[in-house]
Amino acid sequence: MIGYISDNILIPILDFFYGLVPSYGLAIVALTVVIRLALFPLSAGSIRSARRMRIAQPVMQKRQAEIKSRYANEPKKQQDELGKLMKEFGSPLSGCLPLLVQMPILFALFATLRGSPFADVPYTVNFKVLPAEQIAAVEPKPFKSARHSIFVSETEHFPVVATLPSGTKVGTGETVKINLQTLSGESFNSKLDGVENGSKFKPAWSVSKGEGVVQVSSDGTVKALTTGDATVEGKIPGLAARSGFLFIKALGQVGFYVDGAINWDIAILVGAFGVTLVVSQLLSGMGMPANPQQSTANKITPIMITGMFLFFPLPAGVLLYMVIANIFQAGQTFLLTREALPDNLQNILDQQLADKAKSEGAAATAGGGGRLPFEPKRGNK
Repeated sequence: MIGYISDNILIPILDFFYGLVPSYGLAIVALTVVIRLALFPLSAGSIRSARRMRIAQPVMQKRQAEIKSRYANEPKKQQDELGKLMKEFGSPLSGCLPLLVQMPILFALFATLRGSPFADVPYTVNFKVLPAEQIAAVEPKPFKSARHSIFVSETEHFPVVATLPSGTKVGTGETVKINLQTLSGESFNSKLDGVENGSKFKPAWSVSKGEGVVQVSSDGTVKALTTGDATVEGKIPGLAARSGFLFIKALGQVGFYVDGAINWDIAILVGAFGVTLVVSQLLSGMGMPANPQQSTANKITPIMITGMFLFFPLPAGVLLYMVIANIFQAGQTFLLTREALPDNLQNILDQQLADKAKSEGAAATAGGGGRLPFEPKRGNK
């Protein structure tokens, strides 16, 4: 499903925008905005639900406890009352459904930006080499990798898979060839023959694990040397993997710290992601009473996620998408927090804010009403 969405929805949109403005960086920005607009109703539902639950949760928890206590010996009545409560305020799980619905599209978008043309595309095959006398008893299970759309020019691309008709279990001394082909079975190399400078898209084969177990030639032919496990990888260059955009040196560049040097464009993108995430969280709490637990989580979460992306191997093009998506999310959150609430929730919010102001006023009075620590208390005259 993810491959279908990528090939039939996202890549055509990408082609359209690249045709308007021949810049893959701008195409990523435009694609991100289009997808976020398309998902606006779903993400808006999640934001609204989270906002309402943040207001209603304290009241719901109190009333749930009361219902369970009052009808402890009447299970049916208890369920009826809890159902009425959910109908009044909504279910805490209602905000999860829109997120689940949009996940396949977001995964497909993520997969699209991690592949051609924005990054080199790896095809990985895990081999298990068995003794020659045992391999005859093994039933062959054909292998087919996940498909990736490979760009061989700005206007031409097609899905490619890696296949092994005899499977990934081979005997010592045996030779097999990994085939890269289109979905119709046409050889990838034959497709390149009709492409200008097609030779630059030929895969580079290497043994990434188990070098003494197998060896691989430049055309993807694998020879089993001895028993054991091995991994062979063929990497097809991404058309725009080394293309820059604004301050980004290469859209396919991966890694914050590589070969003893800091990639400052990656660092800037990760930093921008963290800042936009914090802004979005601050906007989501506008006009809400303070929640100490939520406040702590809001401080820790951006730091953890941002720190993870400093070392998680994501291409610069994917990070660019994440920053643009966060900016869009922050704007959407700002708009939705200004929407009017249902009367029952607005009344609860007004009461919560009044209680907060009252407690802050009491705390200020108990602390001396703004008196400095070294000032004497004023006596009554």
